[in-house]
Amino acid sequence: MPIDFEHSAKTKAVTDRTAAVIAEHILPVEDEFGGDIDAAGGDEARVKLQQSARDAGVFAPHAPQEFGGLGLNMCDRAPVFEAAGYSLFGPLALNIAAPDEGNMHLLAHVASPAQKDRYLRPLVGGQVRSAFAMTEPAPGAGSDPSMLTTSAHRSGSGWCLTGRKHFITGADGAGFFIVMARTSGAPGDRGGATMFLVDGEERGVHVGRHIATMDHSMVGGHCEVEFSDVRLTDDDVLGEVDEGFRYAQVRLGPARMTHVMRWLGAARRAHDVAAAHVAGREGFGGRLADLGMIQNMLADNEIDLAATRALLLRACWELDRGHAASAETSIAKTFGAEAINRIVDRSMQMCGGLGVSDDLPIARIAREVRAFRIYDGPSEVHRWSLSKKAVRKIRDTALTSS
Repeated sequence: MPIDFEHSAKTKAVTDRTAAVIAEHILPVEDEFGGDIDAAGGDEARVKLQQSARDAGVFAPHAPQEFGGLGLNMCDRAPVFEAAGYSLFGPLALNIAAPDEGNMHLLAHVASPAQKDRYLRPLVGGQVRSAFAMTEPAPGAGSDPSMLTTSAHRSGSGWCLTGRKHFITGADGAGFFIVMARTSGAPGDRGGATMFLVDGEERGVHVGRHIATMDHSMVGGHCEVEFSDVRLTDDDVLGEVDEGFRYAQVRLGPARMTHVMRWLGAARRAHDVAAAHVAGREGFGGRLADLGMIQNMLADNEIDLAATRALLLRACWELDRGHAASAETSIAKTFGAEAINRIVDRSMQMCGGLGVSDDLPIARIAREVRAFRIYDGPSEVHRWSLSKKAVRKIRDTALTSS
């Protein structure tokens, strides 16, 4: 059976409508406020931007249809998310921004019917925002989630949750948190984590300092959050007790791919801006676009864009087939994060002084995409994981043939 790279008419229509609403309604707001969502109005801006996406019929394209979304699978999300990512505010407008998009995916696959009604439905509808609370200050969970120190222990018929988190995206103003806490074992153990659903207004939840970072497009900041003796019930457990690390994989693989989709759109905008600049800029006896060194950079950008899309679609295809696709998503994430940075860096170089100025969007795009080599697993951790898999495969093959 041949592999079909053609998207459905429905997906093409959603992609086209997304590109149109981004160009007409979202890019002007991003450009006016320099890609800073707080300067644009934060949550108030979010509500207005999302209304534009609703009016265009492209709101929540990934979410289950029974909760108000369009129900696109991973492969069909790719061109839509890329079109949205052409603006740094585009994912927020379509309600596909991190961390909400990944949390919707997790809730759709793991939550109970009651939890879906209470948390997933308003999240898909844009009535609330959410946060995913796993990362902790040292020596707690970071690139190594097994170092988890936040704990929850039985208290009467329920649970008592205590711990400190940081770099929690969207925490300020979040309607609820999905909190990873240790319910058995000790830091360093690979099991023993449980996910809890915690209302943002719950007693004992304190959102503290916004950690200043180089990216500015995410509502709610990247915050320190403290959970002090938060009282929870069994109804607040997401999935099964001690299975949190397994459920994290349900979220992380697809979330890494949707990050690639969104930031691929941003990289494509930087490339388009640079191509337009060098096509019109005169110098050295002709157009910059006629210089061999500029042509090489444009070509390398095109190659990185195409290669990232190819690896992305392969990983999404595996995910749509129900596979964990841990290697495929690591490969696509690592290559994509680095290729996207290369595309934006070359684009900046081609535009010279304008490239590092606020007169073009490239500098702010560079600030946003640089973090992707760290978010959702640093490139070095993915390479370490891939190398272990490669050695294990060789070893297993040798044992089988002996």
